[in-house]
Amino acid sequence: MSENLRGLEIVLAGGTGGLGSETARLLAAEGARLVVGYKSDSARAAALAGVATLVQADLTVAVDRDRLLSAAPALYGLVVFSGQPARSDEQLEESLEVNLVAPLRLAREAASRLRATGTHGAIVLLSTMQTSAVFSNSTPYAAPKAALVHAARILAKECRGPADIRVNVISPGVNDAGMARSSIASGKYAPYLEDRSIARYGRALDVARAVRFLLEPDNYITGQVLTVDGGLTL
Repeated sequence: MSENLRGLEIVLAGGTGGLGSETARLLAAEGARLVVGYKSDSARAAALAGVATLVQADLTVAVDRDRLLSAAPALYGLVVFSGQPARSDEQLEESLEVNLVAPLRLAREAASRLRATGTHGAIVLLSTMQTSAVFSNSTPYAAPKAALVHAARILAKECRGPADIRVNVISPGVNDAGMARSSIASGKYAPYLEDRSIARYGRALDVARAVRFLLEPDNYITGQVLTVDGGLTL
């Protein structure tokens, strides 16, 4: 399997964070040709120089999405890591735009390009375990992410048949990387370790391996959600 991604062009949108950068390194080690998009943190993006082509892009802006996808003219796969936490009802509209609308538009635009080139590609969107389990006060973040899951399944259905573009979702649990770090530091999820509901917090590599699995060219999975949470939502 380690050779199956060699030479394939894959776009990682929002791929300079904890989960994205680990995924980028894993895919690059297997020979994939990567385009990594980032919104504004050029210093963090610089850590992937030499691993991927870097493109600054705000996914809420149409011309930026176009520039990001155009950086991979032989596009095979898209993984969308971008998102932001939303803690209050005042952030709901912004959360809808960043966590639902922009990733969905990018995914649909990528699917259109894959159809145009006849590429049997793969699209992976990132959601959250909060879409499969109810956590109090999570509406501003979890609701848009839950909508993204349903929209991804619709897109997967639309891409069946001759297009043969697979669309799947990964829902990470509590990972000691990216946005979840602040929640871990606050002790919010400590009880799950203490009562042995989970053996440990997730690692970025856990998610990277799941992404790699769903990008596998001969993968037979589409329209599904893979929850990578160590069993926490059980």
